[in-house]
Formats: sequence, C-alpha cells, structure tokens
Amino acid sequence: MTALLITVDTELSSSLYQRGVGLSENVSRSIWAEARGQAHGIGWQMDMLERYGLKGVFFLDPMPALVHGADFLAPIVEVIESRGHEVQMHIHTEWLAWAKDSPVGGRQGRNIRDFSLDDQITLLSRAKALLEQAGAPSITAFRAGNFGANDDTLRALAAIGVMWDSSVNPAYLDHGCAITADPAQIGAQWMQNIVELPVSGIQDRPGHFRPAQICAMSASEMRAGLRHAARMGHDAFTVVTHSFEMLSRDRQRPNVMVKKRFVALCREAARLPQVRGVGFREISPAMADSSPKPLTRVAPSRVRTGLRLAQQAWATWRYEHRLIPA
Repeated sequence: MTALLITVDTELSSSLYQRGVGLSENVSRSIWAEARGQAHGIGWQMDMLERYGLKGVFFLDPMPALVHGADFLAPIVEVIESRGHEVQMHIHTEWLAWAKDSPVGGRQGRNIRDFSLDDQITLLSRAKALLEQAGAPSITAFRAGNFGANDDTLRALAAIGVMWDSSVNPAYLDHGCAITADPAQIGAQWMQNIVELPVSGIQDRPGHFRPAQICAMSASEMRAGLRHAARMGHDAFTVVTHSFEMLSRDRQRPNVMVKKRFVALCREAARLPQVRGVGFREISPAMADSSPKPLTRVAPSRVRTGLRLAQQAWATWRYEHRLIPA
C-alpha cells in the first residue's frame, strides 16, 4: 500500500504585509484564497479531498503571530482538524524582521537554516507551542518555508520531539535546501534521529527531477508519478501545494488549470486501490526501516512533457499577464 500525503503549505504572505495589506485581508487572500466572491484556498481543497475520500496535511506557519498576535491561528486550526484533516508545522523566518518581541534577540534570516542550532531550537519550539496553544494536536511533522532547512534543523526537531520532516525536495537541493540528503533517495529515511520524508516526483528526462507539486506537474505527469509509485511498491508519495496556489500569482483570480490538476490528482488517487490518502499521524516511523527507494524514471513521454510545457505557457499568458479576462 502506498501512502499518499497531500500536503498544503498554509501561510500568510509577507509580501502583502510589506505592501500594507492588513491581517484580515492577508488571511482572506492567502489562506482562504478568496477572489471574485469565491474561495479557492484550504476550504475548497478540503472539499475536494473529502469528495474523493482523502486527507490533507496542512503545514501551517504560525510565525506571523509574532507580528499580529496569535488569535488568527485558532479558527484556521479548528476548521482543519474538525473536518478530519491534519495540522502540522511550517515556518517562514522572514517574519522575524517585523516581530514585536523576537524570540532570538532580533537575529534575522530568510530561512530557518540561516540560524544556529540553538536559535533553531528556540524558533521551532515557539512555533510548535503557538500551534498547539491554538488547538492543534501534538505536532509531529515539519516542513521548512522555501525548503530552506539544513541538518541542524533536523537536530532541532529531534530535540523538541518532532519525529517527521518533509523539507527535502530534490529540486531544491543546493538551491535553498541544505540538508545533506541523497537526491536519488525518495523514500523515508532516518536522518539525525528523525524520519525524513522527501517531496516525491519523477524524472521527466534523464538527470532532471520534477517535484510532485501541483503547479509544477501536469495532471498526466502527476497521474504517471502516482501510478509508478504504487506499481513499484513505494511506501509513500508526497505531494506539495500551497493554500493560495489555486489563484493567479497576483491572487486576484482563480487559476482554473491548477484547480483542475488538484481535482485530477484526487480523482486518480480514489481510483487506485493500492493508494491510501493519509496524514503523518497514520504512518509509522518504521517506514524508514524499509529498503531505500531510489528514484526511477517514469516511462518517458515527449507528448506528456510537451503538453505540460504548453499548459504552463498558456497559464503564464492568461493568469500572470492578465491578457484575457477570467
């Protein structure tokens, strides 16, 4: 059985904050992804997951609480957990630049890896406490914002009792992620006394990894990757998206193409009897005791890759340059 973890990095926008957007509007645009009178964010994502009998893991960033206060977290945690999904921990340390009371003495950095081990322990402890005080069950999993973690991040997680990390994305190794992971190993593995579960993906051409991110893979590529994982007996297939990813980049309009990809993934997962949608609380660290799972190439398809490139070009034209009304 292949565990399907559909993970959603759930976060406010520091860019919107810098442009003077208030907390309420930031939550509306970044978490609920409201645009043109409809919501396309975590509520819509949960609707789709539930329609197909799946579970979502929402990696929620509590760091804006250092700027805005923590009250905004509880309603988000409550709606996720009450619907049977899972809240886990995410962190964007750029919010420290505006923190009213910095837990690390005013030190700043774009990524968690920019901090010492002691500072990482302090930051992760504070983030964990904020989420649990907002009503989340005991936090057991983490993903770094921008995938910007290092080996000290794993040591810090072990120190505070968080068993799972999912900050390794082979597409980001040497480009943000500084964890010393083998990019060819995509299965769960023990690292620094915790279990690392990387973002999944495919080799869409020799030597090139394409991550299983909704905005990065076409529906056909995602189907191929999930089927391949199930056929090869992979223990897990980890997908990543964002709370705002169903919107255009300016967060003004729904991105119909990306929404269709999300629905297509859910539909395919429901069709595959050897795939089960789960959260981190439902899988065992013993998964990391299995034989290593090297990345193997999905059967190549120039048509599949070409269609994705065409879709991406069309989406950029429509949703980024706004030449056609949505």
